[in-house]
Amino acid sequence: MNGILLEFWKSSGFSQLFQCDTVLFGLHMPGELIMIAISCLFLYLAIHKGYEPYLLIPIAFGMLLVNLPKTGLMAAAVGDENGGLLYYLYQGTNLGIYPPLIFLCIGAGTDFGPLLANPRSLLLGAAAQLGIFLTFIGAIMLGFVGTEAASIGIIGGADGPTALYLTSKLAPHLLGAIAIAAYSYMALVPIIQPPIIRLLTTEKERKIKMEQLRAVGKTEKIVFPIVVTLFTVLLLPSAGALIGMLMLGNLIKESGCVPRLVDALQNSLMYIISVFLGITVGAKASADAFLRVDTLKIIVLGLIAFSVGTAGGVLLGKVMCKLSNGRVNPMIGAAGVSAVPMAARVVQKEGQKYNPSNFLLMHAMGPNVAGVIGSAVAAGMLLLFFQ
Repeated sequence: MNGILLEFWKSSGFSQLFQCDTVLFGLHMPGELIMIAISCLFLYLAIHKGYEPYLLIPIAFGMLLVNLPKTGLMAAAVGDENGGLLYYLYQGTNLGIYPPLIFLCIGAGTDFGPLLANPRSLLLGAAAQLGIFLTFIGAIMLGFVGTEAASIGIIGGADGPTALYLTSKLAPHLLGAIAIAAYSYMALVPIIQPPIIRLLTTEKERKIKMEQLRAVGKTEKIVFPIVVTLFTVLLLPSAGALIGMLMLGNLIKESGCVPRLVDALQNSLMYIISVFLGITVGAKASADAFLRVDTLKIIVLGLIAFSVGTAGGVLLGKVMCKLSNGRVNPMIGAAGVSAVPMAARVVQKEGQKYNPSNFLLMHAMGPNVAGVIGSAVAAGMLLLFFQ
């Protein structure tokens, strides 16, 4: 009987859970136990605090599952032995399938009308990508190689699917840390952006009331995704997967011919892919891959990337304000990061705080959707240089 109980104990995950087999800062720690605690913290933030719950819940649960000892859920297929469930689901992330499908769904829910009504907002979306390239340089200085630095820098675009797509191509071993950093900062947009906006703008600038945007016709909205795809993918073929799927989704929406397909993309497919993407990204955050000094560096660099991107958009907004004799509220530049529509809502809230009659949401949506295109183009450039 004792032998049976001993064998049962050895076969259970409890026998390994408390082993101090992870080294961090020179100390031996129970890595799986720490990661299970971290995953529970993320579940609390997602469920109780509402921080990006659609993705943070599956990411956190993926972390929980992969750090439960002896499950073999991420075990690779060897010979005649099948791999674990999460290993097969992860191939959609590993092969770069899930993020472009997310872009397809995002395109079906995006209105590029504000961008077409004010094409200058495309410049604000481009300026907000400044954080990507400055953080890339900072990551190189901290000892990361080029592929890793590119994957860290893309956090500054505040576009989760783009960050995951680029990282899966260039530095898959950093996928867990970069996913956590990217989606954490996206969830914290209402906390991070307002202080940066107030620091870089005057009260007079924040009170600027902008004129109503012109109406955009259906023909313009249909032609736009086709033209953007042709120009961008011919110029930068490496951005084809993200830009192509984004614009296909938008064309399906704007065509007005297939409302059921639009509904499926905006709802069912979006949520299905989000679950698969989240749980498999979380499954890359095993104790040996996540509990490293590099993870702390990535989290700090991610915050810098996001902050610099916000600042870059606001600063160009100030330039446009000067050139337009005060007709452009520089706060809309903060929406140039591609956290849609959270960044635009922050600008709207800040605008009404200083001028209750001010409605900046649609003006901010122009740079916001431009940021989605900008981050995909930036990812394409980094892929071109480093893949």
